[in-house]
Amino acid sequence: MVYQIAQVNIAKFRLPQEHPTNAGFVDSLDRVNKIAESQPGFVWRFTGSGNDALDVQAFKDPNMAINMSVWSDLKSLVNFVYRDESHKEIMRRRKEWFDKVEFYMVIWWIEQDRKPTIEEAKIRLELLRQNGPTYSAFTFKRPFPAPSDEIVRPFEDECA
Repeated sequence: MVYQIAQVNIAKFRLPQEHPTNAGFVDSLDRVNKIAESQPGFVWRFTGSGNDALDVQAFKDPNMAINMSVWSDLKSLVNFVYRDESHKEIMRRRKEWFDKVEFYMVIWWIEQDRKPTIEEAKIRLELLRQNGPTYSAFTFKRPFPAPSDEIVRPFEDECA
């Protein structure tokens, strides 16, 4: 079986999303998303009714934003997140717009051509919070190789 990398990251706006303070972030989304989509290894990204997911309320807190994508491999995701200058520019400014969230990002392996759901992403974040990095939910600092079917299948059955 062929696996791909799914990732979700969440952020809590300091002020309501539509506040003028957040314009620098909101106005850059289309540009940065277009860059992501052009990267080698990019497969898919979650969107709401527009070209981003800012209109999706995945959490009770209306100031929480969610970003989810799928990549062909971990190296492609790392190259975009940490080596693309446009993305790094946004990351350097994140304290202007967002409060610190302890568990804000999680990565996991999925079968090729499968798109993760918001509920699955929330489960993965919770698994990381409860257990630390494992095959089911990990971080860039502690990555895991693509799992065997025996490792993935039991969890996938729980999420179905």
